[in-house]
Amino acid sequence: MTTDSRVGTDREHTGRPEVRPAAGHIGADITGVDLAGDLDEGTVAAIRAAVLRWKVVFFRGQRLDHAAHVALARRFGEPVVLPRRGSASPADFPEIETTADRLELGGRYGMDHDEWLRRRRHTLLRGWHCDHGARVDPPAATILRAETVPPYGGDTTWANLAAAYAGLSAPVREFADRLRAEHRLGVGYQPRPGDDAYVRHLLDHQTASEHPLVRVHPETGERILFVNGYYVEQITDLSRPESRAVLDMLLEQATRPEYTVRLRWEPGTVAFWDNRATVHLAPADTAHLDHPRIMHRVMLAGDVPVGVDGTPSRPLTGTEPGRW
Repeated sequence: MTTDSRVGTDREHTGRPEVRPAAGHIGADITGVDLAGDLDEGTVAAIRAAVLRWKVVFFRGQRLDHAAHVALARRFGEPVVLPRRGSASPADFPEIETTADRLELGGRYGMDHDEWLRRRRHTLLRGWHCDHGARVDPPAATILRAETVPPYGGDTTWANLAAAYAGLSAPVREFADRLRAEHRLGVGYQPRPGDDAYVRHLLDHQTASEHPLVRVHPETGERILFVNGYYVEQITDLSRPESRAVLDMLLEQATRPEYTVRLRWEPGTVAFWDNRATVHLAPADTAHLDHPRIMHRVMLAGDVPVGVDGTPSRPLTGTEPGRW
């Protein structure tokens, strides 16, 4: 049966965070914290340090409502207010975006959920992404909480882009340090035969930026392999065949199993990740299930990425820093 946060089990919250790594390179469980409570500065600092170290952290058995979710996010940054959200998102909390298995977006353009996923994810690497990576200032972090989840399926996976960069050979790192790439909304989408309403939508609402292929993390100083399968269009100054070969190699590196962690959601689970240093893969195994999956996310405003040579990202179309 479907599980819901209103019937979840109570967990003991001591107020003292304990961080337990979940995998070798990425991910940690944090216990002993009630995220709906009044977090002191020491707890906030400990959570922030864990996010920077482990890139994504998980909290179980939390009792956040919309107001507490937004209040939590404000302890760590400025929540993004999206100009457009789905009808399931709470009207009184513009910082919160609600997602569900039966995505509304495909239906708006004449596609069911299965076709929508097939056209967006026609390769194994296509679904990996950071949130809003086509913007010139992608969000710094995302806080996602589970309200209702299916009894099986629906896992999310994250990859550590700092570890992936460090795992490259020295000559490849030096090569990547000098490159830049175009990130564009809708890259790789396979059009439907004939008229495709979604293609027309993409053309009318284009968002694109040129980012360094390796960005320097603004807080840790780590070098981040800034690639993903959903937004990256072309490596600047390389031919298309060269660009495709290099991007495939780097994406395979970024998503190697040893650099990833996978989360099995429960009602009341909260995941908090560094969107500057990770890519994640949302589930594609629940569309055929008759169980809802209701999640709520708040994103924190980010900065403009800067490359190894100190050159910042630049907007190409449809984006400017700080304006959503």
